[in-house]
Amino acid sequence: MQHEDYIIREIGKFGLIISAVRNMLFGGRDNPAITIENKVDEAKGMLLNEINFDLDMFLHLNGEKTSEYLSRFEGFNIENTESLAKVITEIGFNTQSGNATKYLEKALQLYRFCNLKDNTYSIERETNITAIKNELQQGN
Repeated sequence: MQHEDYIIREIGKFGLIISAVRNMLFGGRDNPAITIENKVDEAKGMLLNEINFDLDMFLHLNGEKTSEYLSRFEGFNIENTESLAKVITEIGFNTQSGNATKYLEKALQLYRFCNLKDNTYSIERETNITAIKNELQQGN
């Protein structure tokens, strides 16, 4: 029973952190001099400090290693994985650096992971997958 309560708390914690990162990156009308890259660096620090999630390392993992990495965190359920995919997608669509493709490919990988693990079809997820694929095709 205590372990179940712990897992529920961890799921909630991960959801809150990912939501906070998304809000920080895309939620407000901050100083336009603050670039998306600066915000991404701040978000990476938040993920690392709050939940020990290394986004830079995560972006370089292949599909199998991605799944292994996520499984280390008890709070990463399908909903939180999809939220992370949304954040990474938005970074990919908005970044001015040469890393946009890396972010979009990782987001696509996460959405596919969600499709494999989730028994429910999601129109929103499929729409996001299509948008990412279109952006990747235009970039190549």
